[in-house]
Amino acid sequence: MSTTTAPMVLEARGLVKRYGHVTALDGADVEVRAGEIMAVIGDNGAGKSSLIKALSGATIPDRGELWLDGVRVHFTGPVDARRAGIETVYQDLALAPAMSIAENLFLGRERRRAGLAGALLRLIDRPRMEREAAEHLQQLGIGIRAITQAVETLSGGQRQGIAVARSAAFARHVVILDEPTAALGVKESGLVLDLITRVRDRGLSVILISHNMPHVFALADRIHIQRLGRRAALVRTDEIGMADAVAVMTGAVEWPATLRPESV
Repeated sequence: MSTTTAPMVLEARGLVKRYGHVTALDGADVEVRAGEIMAVIGDNGAGKSSLIKALSGATIPDRGELWLDGVRVHFTGPVDARRAGIETVYQDLALAPAMSIAENLFLGRERRRAGLAGALLRLIDRPRMEREAAEHLQQLGIGIRAITQAVETLSGGQRQGIAVARSAAFARHVVILDEPTAALGVKESGLVLDLITRVRDRGLSVILISHNMPHVFALADRIHIQRLGRRAALVRTDEIGMADAVAVMTGAVEWPATLRPESV
């Protein structure tokens, strides 16, 4: 199914968020279709972080609506969003360096042993976690020497891969990635970009926040351009160039008002 005709998975309508006299979101709209990579770009202060936090449950908007698979939802925190099948990977990755890869993959969602050992004593089933973690990384094409090695022994790209793999393991609808290639070299960035494509190929929608225009145009099906707290344009990557995207992002030009979101 083409992403231009795929059903909407996640929608935000008229999101408003104010912090005192500062308006971070000023009637922001977002539509994410099934199986697409949607890039979100915007200048500093455009409201990208507030937008993503609203979608991931980290921020409660003052006004506006969120819809998931056509059903209106209300998140009171990140746990609500995760329960709904939305996973987010922030720039800090939220990994525990001294813990193993398997332990990080199931961090906060540890597998318990069967029977009374798990129900009453809450003992962790490490062999099961290690087995499932290895299978999941293999499915995503992530090569790791040993599933029991500590995350602190991994390179920056490998750590990013573990964080992305964890989100893909538990997401049912959308994976949100905040600057996933920031501070990575060319080779490691390429590995992460390939991983993002594989996550999409598994049927998940991906929201990619990035300042790297080549990465955006290499990966994204559509681009949501955020400016001054709201959407300035929603365009397909095959109908706009990098220079024009940056111009819209900075306010140098306005995208034609005749282009409506439902047309892309």
